[in-house]
Amino acid sequence: MPLPRITSRTPLRESSSSSLEKAQSTLPLPPALSFMAVKNARKTRSRAALLVFLSLVFISSYIFFVQRPALSTSIVPHRTAAASSLAEALDAMRNSHLASGAGLRKSSSNRPQVELTSEQELAAVSSFLASLAANVIPSSVDPSKPIDPQLVLEFDTRGSRANEEVEVMVEDVWSRNPVFLYSKLYSPISREIKATLLSMNLYPAPTIIDVDIRPDADVLKPMLMRLTSLSDLPILIIGGKPVGSITEVREMVETGELQRRIREAGAVTVDKRKKNKK
Repeated sequence: MPLPRITSRTPLRESSSSSLEKAQSTLPLPPALSFMAVKNARKTRSRAALLVFLSLVFISSYIFFVQRPALSTSIVPHRTAAASSLAEALDAMRNSHLASGAGLRKSSSNRPQVELTSEQELAAVSSFLASLAANVIPSSVDPSKPIDPQLVLEFDTRGSRANEEVEVMVEDVWSRNPVFLYSKLYSPISREIKATLLSMNLYPAPTIIDVDIRPDADVLKPMLMRLTSLSDLPILIIGGKPVGSITEVREMVETGELQRRIREAGAVTVDKRKKNKK
């Protein structure tokens, strides 16, 4: 069989097309196309990373806002119950304490105020004036009537132990002030009694109040007249008992009765010579 004759005019379509395709596949891409391909790949990776990040945010939010309250409600009730029980106990103790305090105040306010006898009132007024030089009887006090115990006593005059405290006050004031003299500063009789007491060198020293120069003289003087049944100053009180007029005082000095009463009241005579030697 004779071979076909190939000339330069014979078309080589198949071989030329296949070789062209191979050549095109082996040739590199232009720079512009290569840049676009890399850019598209980066966009794809960025989108994937963004989706992963959003998924994590969603899951975290779900756990924190939805699951955590549910878990905490299952754990906290035990603590809440204990805390509420403790709070209720504290409230109960506080209320009982307030109720008891209110009850005591109410019972004390409903209890009548202690009533003072003339001797007790004299002791209360004397204790009030001797305890502090600045203490004065208010001008609003009516000297013809018993003084309000609250004005001259430091304790609760409506308390359950008010009567006992009055007795203690009476004993205390006369033991601290066994010789007490309400006098007039410019009175000759007052100066005479002061000189007599001074000559005895008494310990404790006599407590002397010059009524006429005090701002409460208009109230204090008539009050003392009512409490001692004496008509004028000076008023000498020994061991809580008024002595009497100046005539009686002079007689007691001459007989030694005054010195005896002073010793019984608790004051003693100090020898000046022994005192100076010490």
